[in-house]
Amino acid sequence: MAAAEINLQNQQLSLRGVLDYRTAPALLRQGKALIASAEGATLEINCTEVSKSSSVGLALVLAFMREGLRGNKQVSIVGLPNDMQQIAEVCQLSPLLAATTK
Repeated sequence: MAAAEINLQNQQLSLRGVLDYRTAPALLRQGKALIASAEGATLEINCTEVSKSSSVGLALVLAFMREGLRGNKQVSIVGLPNDMQQIAEVCQLSPLLAATTK
C-alpha cells in the first residue's frame, strides 16, 4: 500500500512519500486543516521528500496553493520532483508553478 505523510512546522507544509489516488484524499483533508490553522503570512509547500507522484499529486499541490492564497498567505513551492514538473509542463501549468517555485 502507498504511504504518504503531511505535516506543518514553522509555516512549512511538508509532503512525504507517494502522492497518488490512494493517498491524496486523506492528505487533502489533513493539509486543508493544517493550512487553516497555520499562522503567519507565508506558506512554503515542501515536496523534497515526495518519492513518487502522479497527476493527482500535482493537483494536491495546486489545491494547497489555492488554500494558502485563500488564507492571504504568500505561497512558495520547494523541491518539486521532476515527474511533477513534467506533468505540469504537459498540462501547461509550468508558468503558474514557476512563479512560486524556489
